[in-house]
Amino acid sequence: MKKTYKIEVDCANCANLMENAACKTEGVQNATVNFMTQKMIVEFAEGHEPKATMEKVLSACKKVEPDCEIFL
Repeated sequence: MKKTYKIEVDCANCANLMENAACKTEGVQNATVNFMTQKMIVEFAEGHEPKATMEKVLSACKKVEPDCEIFL
């Protein structure tokens, strides 16, 4: 299942760091962050709940970019 989320990130490098952090999160099969459109597309692994997984993604992203925001 794929879902698109609105994000708030300050620079392209930060977006790249967020993308890498999201991809490494358990339950995420693939993630893409687009700085220009301020969107994150997340493909969830089979059997993982999107809401719980996105809370983990947000936590992982805040470790690399503390002022980022993902609107769940």
